[in-house]
Amino acid sequence: MLFTSTRNNDLSVSFSQAVRDCIPEDGGVFVPSSIEDMRRWIYYIDETTPFSSIAGSLTSALMHEEFSPIICETIATAAFPVEPVVRQLDGSLFMTEMYHGFTGCHRDYGVSYLCSYLETTLQLKGGKAVFVDFTHGGLGALMSKILKGKKNIKAVLVYKKGTVRGLDEESLAWNGGNIYPVEMEGTEAEIKAAISKVFTDRSFVQQHGLTVANTTNVCRLLGQIFFFPYSFAQVKNKFNGEFYYAMGAGNYGSLIAGLYSWRFALPVNGFYVPSTSALARSASGSPVVLDSLVDLKARGEANPAIPANLERLESFFGKNEMMMRNFIFPVDISDEQRDAAAKELYMKYGVFADKDTASAYAAAKENCAEVFDEDGAFILTAYNHPSLSSDYCRHVIGEAPEMPENIKEAQRPVQLGRPIISSVDELRKIVESL
Repeated sequence: MLFTSTRNNDLSVSFSQAVRDCIPEDGGVFVPSSIEDMRRWIYYIDETTPFSSIAGSLTSALMHEEFSPIICETIATAAFPVEPVVRQLDGSLFMTEMYHGFTGCHRDYGVSYLCSYLETTLQLKGGKAVFVDFTHGGLGALMSKILKGKKNIKAVLVYKKGTVRGLDEESLAWNGGNIYPVEMEGTEAEIKAAISKVFTDRSFVQQHGLTVANTTNVCRLLGQIFFFPYSFAQVKNKFNGEFYYAMGAGNYGSLIAGLYSWRFALPVNGFYVPSTSALARSASGSPVVLDSLVDLKARGEANPAIPANLERLESFFGKNEMMMRNFIFPVDISDEQRDAAAKELYMKYGVFADKDTASAYAAAKENCAEVFDEDGAFILTAYNHPSLSSDYCRHVIGEAPEMPENIKEAQRPVQLGRPIISSVDELRKIVESL
């Protein structure tokens, strides 16, 4: 599979180069320039097919020109000792729980896949990779688990003061581990701007093998695509009509991953998502990416610290507004509708819901008559374990779910006892020290 840039269709690079370079020189983001037709394979899988097998087969189909099937299977098997859970709530309503991973977040799957891909391919081809990422703490807790034993990957994780959590002593770089956590002065926006400035020096990036673990990196995004054929395989023999996904907005990584799955021939009929200031519905009912009002050439370069999935969404549909209108359905959801949906999920199905899951259900409820009248079904996406939103659950429902031990450990505050940095130069020196 080859990749191009959202801002230069003449560019054509391999998957490996897209992962290594992370962001093309033109300031856009990488997107597939060709999509494999996976129809025969998608219709072959069923509810007995393990998540890791789906990931391995899809990896092999997409990367067969670069890596053997054995290597592709190795990447997927090492990445996914866990798998999501798909539940049938009623005859026409399903839910994919994406949080059955290492720290209770859907991010666990994509980052684990990215790290497995890098470790496996760097062992084959040589070289090293260093993540430089901002984190609220969850990414550090995850990497503390999945980077153990990795010989070719390190991570510089940048936190706001007092937000470090979930790291164990042996994972720290000064104890021989793979992670160098650092607290930095400034707001989240200022810290992300500093990380972005590090990536503007392309020779420095290449010299140290720098990359990011968010969905700016196409390999991290690929790790989220696997959720869709897996959930389809789980429901295909339980329902014969059309089906739609209803999902929270997030940073739109799951939406673009779902759209790529459709391009692979996944028989999905559309995606319902709550309207936001970034992706809304026009007076005529069409989805509108508000950034599209500004020409790509007039925008600044993509920030590697901030996923640019809306730019990918623009690139996916190009100028074809009609196609976009027939696949993406933004729904205006009020806080009251969201909270009522959370209560209903609990009362009818015993499901604790965070704001994203409740918003997804509210979007489905607003359109269920139209979908169900056409013999359709919804698959809700639940990104994160509801115990991470205990305050919201307790406020809306009156009860809160129990937090599993692995998530408790990921939430444990950590005192670094190290100097707090305040400049890009200090951040660069930490990268150089690795």
